[in-house]
Amino acid sequence: MTTAVEQSLREKAAQRFTQLGWPTPRLEEWKYTNFAPVAKVEWRSEETPQPIESTATLSGRAVLELQFVNGRLTGSFGDETLGGAASTAFPSDLASIADWERNALVALNAMHTHDGARIDIAANAVVEGFIHLLFIGHGDGIWSHPRNVIVAGRGSQVTVVETYVGSGKYFTNAVTEIVAGDGAVVDHYRVQCESLDAFHYGHVAIRQERGSNVTSRGISIGGSLVRNEVSVALAGEGASVTLDGLFAGTGEQHLDNRTVVDHVKPHCESTQLYKGVLDQRARGIFDGRIIVRPDAQKTNSRQENRNLLLSESAVVDSRPNLEIHNDDVKCSHGSTIGQLDEEALFYLRSRGISEEEARGLMIYAFTSEIVDRMKIEPVAEQIRGALFRSMPERLPERRGTNR
Repeated sequence: MTTAVEQSLREKAAQRFTQLGWPTPRLEEWKYTNFAPVAKVEWRSEETPQPIESTATLSGRAVLELQFVNGRLTGSFGDETLGGAASTAFPSDLASIADWERNALVALNAMHTHDGARIDIAANAVVEGFIHLLFIGHGDGIWSHPRNVIVAGRGSQVTVVETYVGSGKYFTNAVTEIVAGDGAVVDHYRVQCESLDAFHYGHVAIRQERGSNVTSRGISIGGSLVRNEVSVALAGEGASVTLDGLFAGTGEQHLDNRTVVDHVKPHCESTQLYKGVLDQRARGIFDGRIIVRPDAQKTNSRQENRNLLLSESAVVDSRPNLEIHNDDVKCSHGSTIGQLDEEALFYLRSRGISEEEARGLMIYAFTSEIVDRMKIEPVAEQIRGALFRSMPERLPERRGTNR
């Protein structure tokens, strides 16, 4: 049942979305991405979707798996007593973490969301294993707006995996909020393997308190037009965050990644490594911003984006940047764009390996730095499989494009 607070927030978000409108390249933070193909569709919600079997399920490996179809909860498998993990309606009490007043798509999510996961981990509780949130999109012209909230209490530990898959031409507009209390440890994974006809917008908002440690890894392989955003507020002294990202596109895919890490308090650390692999006419974007506030002394921040282009028509735009308001800091950023090493390719071929296999091995070596750091092996296995399944499809056309 909708509460008065929730209804009021929905109405305010609706008004704000009307004021902001759909994002366009006229906005500086959207200069590389045109969301017009999404805005022009008359989307509809599916009120009572039926459960759908998916090969992406990790039921039996996860301590708890919640399954959603078109944004609605359809199944729960495992232990639901893990310090409060449960499905919930719109979490209005924490809606301010993701900024719906400035972000039109977050406001759109606030307007329409119904289901999502609310995970509360009690102080000093340690969740063994991982919690899996599986979102399945299905059908044409359907949109969904899941909202997830993860609250890790003081000194607690939890691992949460979000997976997005589906079939059809649909639109997923997902928002996840993570609050890490003093000394909490949160390991977060977000795997986007949507239909190649689907649209996807994902926003992860993270707030960290004193001494907390958050790792968030985002993988983007599917989707036609995709925008991934991560915003972090290091709001407690001594907090640390690690952001890893991997985006791999082919055909006409458009994969946009934006991060904002705000160092609010002193003695905080942030590390970012994003890698992109683009083939055929795919386009990738990395737009990373680090902010160091005047009172954030002893900040240590590193940001790096590395990209691999497999065809002459693939494009990547890389824009790492720093905004520093304090002299007592160590900050660095960098970006590289390259192609496969022809000498290494020749070496592998001289050992009897076919050109296709050699290229596949070199691409895998490039991506493995991200994948191999994943502590959840079932998730790493799924990502390796998705990458290998897509490589044979892209390589023949890649050669034809270059020749």
